[in-house]
Amino acid sequence: MTEKTAQRIADVVLGAAALGAAYYVIRTPPLRRLAMGLAMTALTGALPALVTREWQRVQLEGGRRTI
Repeated sequence: MTEKTAQRIADVVLGAAALGAAYYVIRTPPLRRLAMGLAMTALTGALPALVTREWQRVQLEGGRRTI
């Protein structure tokens, strides 16, 4: 078995496992609520931080001072 073939098989197995886990989470109400809560936390916490960091980077590269 070549490394390329092994990599493809591993990708398929991991993809199938991810789809199976997603299906299980979607079909189980407590897990679905937990996943939605975690997604909202990520969106309200990480997304503003990413936007702020990118804004500061753009300002520094543009030669302007940051606030």
